[in-house]
This record gives sequence, C-alpha cells and structure tokens, in this order.
Amino acid sequence: MEKQIKAIASQFLVHLGIDYTDVEVHKIDDTNFRLNVVSDSPNLLIGHHGENLLAMQKILKVVFLKELGEDLNIAFDVDNYRQRQEENVMTITAQKIEEARATQTQVALPAMSPYFRRLVHLFIRNGEYEDLETESMGEGNYRQVMIKPKA
Repeated sequence: MEKQIKAIASQFLVHLGIDYTDVEVHKIDDTNFRLNVVSDSPNLLIGHHGENLLAMQKILKVVFLKELGEDLNIAFDVDNYRQRQEENVMTITAQKIEEARATQTQVALPAMSPYFRRLVHLFIRNGEYEDLETESMGEGNYRQVMIKPKA
C-alpha cells in the first residue's frame, strides 16, 4: 500500500509542476498514513500557516479514494513542518495540563485548527489523564480547547 500511495502522491506533485526530492510514506495503521514531501523549496507547498498543506491533503484524500478504492486518512506534510507543529501543540498541552492540575481550574489552549484540537482531545482522553476532561469552545478561527478537572 505504501508504494501505491507514494506513486500516486508523486504523480500528483508532478502534475502540479512542483519540484521535490522525495516522498516518504509512513504507515500508522491500516487506514492511517503520514506522507512527507522532501523539498528544496517547501514554502510553496506549505503556504501561509499551512493552508496549502491542508488543501493538498483534502485533494489527495479524494484521489486516493478514487485510485485505491479505500478511504484513507493521510496526514500530508512537507519537510516535517506539520510534525513540528504537532510537537509544539503537545508541548503547550503538557504545560496546560500541569497548570490545570496545579490550580484545579480550567485552562485554555490557544485557538487552533480542528486537526490540532482533535489531537489534544485524543491525547488527553487516551493518556493518563483520568482526572481531566476537554471541551472545545468558541467560534470559527477562535475555537480553542479548554482543559478542566473532572468534577
């Protein structure tokens, strides 16, 4: 499956006329993959605050469904830009978890995309944080995750 994903993604980039060095595919499980494009000029692929990354991810999801007949979850990345963002979000989350536990009050994470909010919710729900719960609050671009002690 990884070879097919790499071939389709490579063909997609060639059709877009984008220069790249390599396409790395990492299997997470049967339907989840991380696709990282190695490029000498990643700015075009990343776009402003990763907007191009998200757009290409959506397009590739449709292409993979059409070509492979499977609904795959692809985390599209360029030069590990998104992975570094995820690590930053998890670092901030760990700090906020400690703050919520120390003060026994709810704390807010900065506003973030639905993708990163979901990561935070899953991290806390599936981690060793039985004493905490999360809730998304706010509207649109200002939506953020609240971490709070369970009652």
